[in-house]
Amino acid sequence: MELIKADMKQKQRVFEADGAPVSTLRLFVVDGTGANIVFRLSNWLAMRSITKPLALICQALNKWFNGCVIGVNATFDEGLVLMHPMGVVINSKVRGGKNIVIESGVVIGDEKGHSPVLGNNIFIGAGAKIIGNVTIGDNVKIGANAVVVKDLPANCTGLGIPAKPRMPS
Repeated sequence: MELIKADMKQKQRVFEADGAPVSTLRLFVVDGTGANIVFRLSNWLAMRSITKPLALICQALNKWFNGCVIGVNATFDEGLVLMHPMGVVINSKVRGGKNIVIESGVVIGDEKGHSPVLGNNIFIGAGAKIIGNVTIGDNVKIGANAVVVKDLPANCTGLGIPAKPRMPS
């Protein structure tokens, strides 16, 4: 429950930063909140071996009702925000830090048994792909439709195919 509360607070901060402050009540009906909650529930259930089948049912519900597939063993610290969950696919081996914002159509996937590790304070734009044994540093923005196949250092913006880091000037 604490992770869900932290996720909602981060989502509220994201809306405020975009100039669209929303009430806590409204947060629960905006796009992505249901997917966030169902993922957190499936992850919690997956950690308990006796409830693993229920975790997989929650994962299926997320796919059917929210259009996203998030592995039940994927881990994200507090502040996970799914802005628009349609088309989001996240592998079960993915590890993420705090305050990660994910837009629609994002794929964070495995390659040859290796999945990405994401730092803290990351924004992933619509349609971006992060594939394989890569590490994304803290305070990184990944542009829409970027394809990340190599590590991105902290405090940069990853743009292009393949994504290249652009450091702030």
